[in-house]
Amino acid sequence: MAKFTNRFKERLIKGEQQIGLWSTLCSNWVADVLSDAGFDWVCVDMEHSPNDIASVLGQLQALAQNDCSALVRPPWREPVIVKRLLDAGAQSLVFPMVETADDARECVAATRYPPEGIRGVSLMQRGNRFGKNPNYVHEADEAICRLMQIESKKGLANIEEIAAVDGVDGFFFGPADLSAEMGMIGQMTHPDVLALLDEGFAKCQAVNKPAGTLWPSEDLIRACLEKGYAYIGVGADLAILSRETAALAKKYKA
Repeated sequence: MAKFTNRFKERLIKGEQQIGLWSTLCSNWVADVLSDAGFDWVCVDMEHSPNDIASVLGQLQALAQNDCSALVRPPWREPVIVKRLLDAGAQSLVFPMVETADDARECVAATRYPPEGIRGVSLMQRGNRFGKNPNYVHEADEAICRLMQIESKKGLANIEEIAAVDGVDGFFFGPADLSAEMGMIGQMTHPDVLALLDEGFAKCQAVNKPAGTLWPSEDLIRACLEKGYAYIGVGADLAILSRETAALAKKYKA
């Protein structure tokens, strides 16, 4: 059987910029629509949505139909959840609220088989094509992509130490939680927040680690692309649905 590979990670290594969408609608039907919309990746979110393992599985299956990589953000770096996501076929994980090198080591360990990690071994699961890929246990570590989400000043201060942890493939900046910690909740585009994010991105460049983020603003998205961000979330399915349906109702009820 063909070697277990990860298209998102391969493009990351090549230095290609990838445009994506955040997904919180918990629907394989929606994932089917998004799979051929033209995005390079879609992130299925479990932290701020009612997604569970079963609903994520359906969305992974839908996204796999087309040339769209699936990322998954687990609710936490909890090893059992991580194990079950990987067994369901997830390849790229965005770990929320990583603040220290020890946090990062916990994330990596949850994705690796012993003796390097603590991931439980199943020889019959979707990740290894239900036992048809016996080499999966040897190939998975190299193919799995682990992104550390930085959402606090402590995390920003420790980027160099986090980046040095073996198995960390990149970073993802979360401006919403960062702005809240700074006493400016909801003010993600405040100059002080943007300044801290620029410092964090510069640190990522200095240690040669790719970084990404999610913005609702076209100006900020284009600015990040020009700066060299490797992956950018340009919107969210729930936001699009909420905004466009409200606009449509207003248009005709007015």
